[in-house]
Amino acid sequence: MKKETRIEKSYQIARERYAELGVDTEAALAALAQIPISLHCWQGDDVIGFERDASGASGGILSTGNHPGRARNIGELRADLDKAMSLLPGALRLNLHAIYLDSDKPVDRDKLEVRHFQSWIDWAKERGIGLDFNPTCFSHPKAASGFTLSSPSASIRRFWIEHVNACRRISAEIGRQLGKRCVMNIWVPDGFKDIPVDRAAARKRLRDSLDEIFKVKLPAKYMRDAVESKLFGIGVESCTVGSHEFYMGYAQQKKLLLCLDSGHFHPTEVISDKISSALLFLDEILLHVSRPVRWDSDHVVIWDDELQAIASEIVRNDPRRVNIGLDYFDGTVNRIAAWTTGVRSTQRALCRALLEPAAELRRLERSGDYTRRMMLVEELKAMPAAAVYDYFCLRADRPVGGAIVPPIDDYEAKVLSKRR
Repeated sequence: MKKETRIEKSYQIARERYAELGVDTEAALAALAQIPISLHCWQGDDVIGFERDASGASGGILSTGNHPGRARNIGELRADLDKAMSLLPGALRLNLHAIYLDSDKPVDRDKLEVRHFQSWIDWAKERGIGLDFNPTCFSHPKAASGFTLSSPSASIRRFWIEHVNACRRISAEIGRQLGKRCVMNIWVPDGFKDIPVDRAAARKRLRDSLDEIFKVKLPAKYMRDAVESKLFGIGVESCTVGSHEFYMGYAQQKKLLLCLDSGHFHPTEVISDKISSALLFLDEILLHVSRPVRWDSDHVVIWDDELQAIASEIVRNDPRRVNIGLDYFDGTVNRIAAWTTGVRSTQRALCRALLEPAAELRRLERSGDYTRRMMLVEELKAMPAAAVYDYFCLRADRPVGGAIVPPIDDYEAKVLSKRR
């Protein structure tokens, strides 16, 4: 029996089994195809970027490993992204940081313009995908003190205010040209290594800088602003100025998107539990899906319990209100494999979530029948969701299961291994 026939047969069996639970697998596949995942460009080059004096990440961000094939320029990064996307089904976007500009001449970050990213816009337009964007408030001499928008120095704060607003203008133009709204996320590494005595002063400076930034109104049709918190980072272990509580309040007050990053909380704290609460007070949120191992270590996303919980909460609370971006950087493995593993794991989790008999589960819970709810949830874990996702890949003409390995190996042998 041909592999395609086996996959189709497995899908038909899965379709019948889910139908017994009142679940339409075709509706689930149609919904999955409409949930975009934003692929993060910085996995491809270990967060170095293409500034003329690029020296690698700082500000508590660290990519480890020296697997061959790191992208060294825009051409290589785009080729790698094209390869990864050729292996992925479903709706995709690309998430850019400001350090990935395209310029023959040095440009400081407060002077960035849309022309420095026009080639990225054209690249995305050719592929029919949207772009998301981020100011890069780290890896820069004016971030060396550990403070940017909350710096005690007015001139430092002004530089970063100008940088963020330059990025906001670029984001709006990205959205206008592509006809696909751009989400721009603000994260700053500001904080204290040791215990501060005046946290409030730094947070007031951050608030005032953000207030100055958001005086500039841009059309929501083309771009939306998000703000991202963090618990701690390397060098700022005792206090992060932009804490979760700070940004939760600020996003609600200013009607911004709140970005929840999987690695930016206490080790036993999970973002899956926060999604429903955040959506009670905000019209949309942004997720940076990562995998922390004991700390914000940004491991490649795999299909673990928390990823499934995140996907289930996205589906249960309306995927149209949740923007999904991946955020990790691992230089110890093949970087194409890192991208494809993260996206496919996220899609598998979303697929399983979409295959829940949602109405029945809610009915059991509302009636207080927690016994049957528990038993049904457990039975769902053994249902053939993987067969449905395999069919999703097959129908999109993408490799199914282990068939994804040979093209990645071939690309490494022919392309990545030759980069030194």
